[in-house]
Amino acid sequence: MKLTVVGCSGSFPSAGSACSSYLVEADGFRLLLDMGNGALGELQRYVGLYDLNAIFLSHLHADHCIDMCAYFVVRYYPHDGGRPARIPVYGPDGTEQRLTTAHADTPSDHAMSEVFDFHTLKPGSFDIGPFSVRTEKLCHPVETFGIRIEHGGSSLTYSGDTGTCEALDELAEGADLFLCEASFVHGKEDIPDLHLNGREAGELAARAQVGRLVLTHIPPWTDADRNLADAKEVFDGPTELAVPGAVYEI
Repeated sequence: MKLTVVGCSGSFPSAGSACSSYLVEADGFRLLLDMGNGALGELQRYVGLYDLNAIFLSHLHADHCIDMCAYFVVRYYPHDGGRPARIPVYGPDGTEQRLTTAHADTPSDHAMSEVFDFHTLKPGSFDIGPFSVRTEKLCHPVETFGIRIEHGGSSLTYSGDTGTCEALDELAEGADLFLCEASFVHGKEDIPDLHLNGREAGELAARAQVGRLVLTHIPPWTDADRNLADAKEVFDGPTELAVPGAVYEI
C-alpha cells in the first residue's frame, strides 16, 4: 500500500496544510480517507479529479468532509464529456443529507446520489476494492468511525477524530502504520471523548505495538513539536508528524 498525506491540519486549514485527507493506493485502486477544508485543491497534486475509486468519510465535521461539496460540482458538471460513473462514498448515517444541506443549492434533493453511491458505515469488516477494511465506532461528539485497512499482508489504521477508547486500541493492534490524531496538548486540555493528545497517541501506539506512529490532525494553534516529544516519551518506535506530501510505502 502507498499512503500520501494530502492534508493534515486539524479544525481548520493552516498556512501550510489543508484539513484531513489521506490517499491510500494499491493495485491501481485509489481510496481517499476524508476530504476536509482545502483538500480538493491539494488532491490534484497527486491524482486526477476523476481518478479516485472510493471515498471514506470518518465523520461529518466540516474539517473532514466539507470539500465533498466542491467535489460534487466536479462530478455533477464535468467539463469535458459525460458524467462519470457514481463513486462509492462510505460515511456515517445521514451523509447524503449533510452534504446536501452544506451545499445548499443542489439541483434536486437527490442530486448528490446521482454522482455519489452512498454506503452507511456500521462497525464491521468488508472490502473496498482490493482492501480488506474494518471499521469501528469511536468516541467523538458526532458518530465517528476509525478504519483499519489491510492489503498484501500490510496494515494501516486511521483514527479519524476520537478520545481514548478500547475500539481504537483494537483497530490499531499490530498495525504497520498508525495514522493517529493528536489535537490536544498533554496537561493543557482534558476533555473526555473528544480528542487525543500526543502522549495518549504514544501510549496507544505502545499498547497496540504498532510499527510506526504518524501524528496528524494537529490544529494550527497547537505546538506540534510538543505533541511529538510527548508521544516519543512513551512510544519507542518510529514516530513523526504528518506533513502534506509525505508518502509512506506500507
